[in-house]
Amino acid sequence: MSKIGIIGGGIVGLSSAYYLQKAGHQVTLIDQSDLNDGCSLGNAGMIVPSHLVPLAAPGMIAKGIRWMFNSKSPFYVKPRINADLLKWGYLFYKNSTKEHVDHAAVALKELSLLSKSLYQEMAKELPFDFGFHERGLLMLYQTKETEHEEHETAEMANAHGIEAKILSADEVQKLEPDVKVNVRGGVYFPGDAHITPQDLYRQLIAHLKTQGVAFKPKTTVSDFEIADGKIKAIITDKEKLAFDEVILATGSWSGLVARKLSLNLPMQAGKGYSFTLPEVEKNIRIPSIFLEARVAVTPMGKSLRFGGTMEINGVDHSINMNRVKGIVESIPHYYPEMKVSLPQKEAVWHGLRPCSPDGLPYIGRTKKISNLILATGHSMLGISLAPGTGKLIAQTVNGDNLSMNVTRFDPERFA
Repeated sequence: MSKIGIIGGGIVGLSSAYYLQKAGHQVTLIDQSDLNDGCSLGNAGMIVPSHLVPLAAPGMIAKGIRWMFNSKSPFYVKPRINADLLKWGYLFYKNSTKEHVDHAAVALKELSLLSKSLYQEMAKELPFDFGFHERGLLMLYQTKETEHEEHETAEMANAHGIEAKILSADEVQKLEPDVKVNVRGGVYFPGDAHITPQDLYRQLIAHLKTQGVAFKPKTTVSDFEIADGKIKAIITDKEKLAFDEVILATGSWSGLVARKLSLNLPMQAGKGYSFTLPEVEKNIRIPSIFLEARVAVTPMGKSLRFGGTMEINGVDHSINMNRVKGIVESIPHYYPEMKVSLPQKEAVWHGLRPCSPDGLPYIGRTKKISNLILATGHSMLGISLAPGTGKLIAQTVNGDNLSMNVTRFDPERFA
């Protein structure tokens, strides 16, 4: 049994704690927050093996430039003179190639399918309900250009063994009998699933506490003691802590924390917003994504969550209501009978997604520091990829054969 310290209390850190505790290790989880907020609570809750294309893909830069001049657009990079952003942008540009997408798709598919199978196990094994449903995902489009792009994505998915069905507008409507849908057509991924993320997050913390996992909330990691190529101690604002292995799962802050360890970990925070309608009388049945607007819509019991935008603006917690307005204004275009008002600012959730420049997470050991393992950089797929990542982290600590090849997720690939 090893003493494991996990820095970061998001869903990836919790998933790592879950599998490490199951393997018999003594686990302590450290987080700077009170564990009542963060990217793991207000997201769309989608488990999406369909999402094979990383953020860094051909055409994304051109779209990003076009969207930058619209304050309600789904993607925005705040122009600023910042060395980390410039380096990240250059690496993003270098990786926005078809060749990268082809290689990344294989790795993302394997990790997604591993995660989905683990969610199926967790839904049976955990002593609580976290709203796990396998109803698939509808990708909805309204323009000929988007139709062409999504049909190519569907073709790619089917080639990778991920089932994708191209649907007419009438076929989409048949899948949503309770809500009028206004679209040119859609692509249905029957293998996708969804959860209620806040239910999983809060109940998993409570469960882990009953299993002996120690939690240290409101604790800031200020530095590390390193000797002989190992982390000898984590220095926090409260105490000094020593562990056999350290897991870095600090999300959007990972680049800054890695710098204290003299590691190069390009990372930008991608801010997203969401709001949730309670007690929706006529709710959708299948999670959907408005492709032109880049808005994700997820039914969670009687509630309905809308989320979207990717705002590359540093570690910034301000809420830009124009972005939220863009989400709200997109809704009647796709669901014309759904009347949704702009929520109050206090009702808007925001989270900072950890975005690597190639759209792939950082998972695995570093060569520079022998007892450090990274689990971060999942961008918009944190919930979707968390159990698979946690399982891989536990296997790495145990020295077991890994469930998949993690070469593409090498934490030192930009060193």
